[in-house]
Amino acid sequence: MKIGPKYKIARRLGSRVFSKTQTTKFSISGTERKQGKAGGRRPKALSEYGQQLIEKQKARYTYGLKERQFANYIKAIKTKKGSTPVAELYRALESRLDNVVFRMGIAPTRPFARQMITHGHVTLNGRRNNIPSAIVKVGDVVAVRKQSQTAGLFNSLAERLKQYHAPSWVIFDEATKQGTVKALPQIGEGEADINFSSILEFYSRV
Repeated sequence: MKIGPKYKIARRLGSRVFSKTQTTKFSISGTERKQGKAGGRRPKALSEYGQQLIEKQKARYTYGLKERQFANYIKAIKTKKGSTPVAELYRALESRLDNVVFRMGIAPTRPFARQMITHGHVTLNGRRNNIPSAIVKVGDVVAVRKQSQTAGLFNSLAERLKQYHAPSWVIFDEATKQGTVKALPQIGEGEADINFSSILEFYSRV
């Protein structure tokens, strides 16, 4: 997915949606400081639609999805009966293979996870899978492909996992380089900065 200037986008959204903006050096308030100077214009209060648009964009950039991809998730959720739309949207995004690889700690970022998958370094239930959007279900096993385990990109995996705490719905064994999805992703365990209800309200308008 082609993305514009990441620092500028993150400041506009008021959220550290990219890995390069998740540092102590980056401040999402840079734009506000400029506007607060003498003679500068104060930002206008966002309309309800504007706030919903920002939440949608935050989710898109966080999970690395194009607009059409994201809209397709919403469309699928709307056709489901007897479900909770907010929980369904969160689970759909979190259950993508690239996100599961990231959540297990195999990759430090979602873009890196997508790269690992497209280059054939990841298996799903014992078979190589190069589709980042593949949906992972409860009980599925995600692993580093045996032939790839000695590759340089996994050299720092053991050290990184010492500092990483995976969400409760996944487990990963560094020794075997294999993980399992134990349960459905539960909203509240990650991406608390995104208002998924607001996103659904945005798409109800279009």
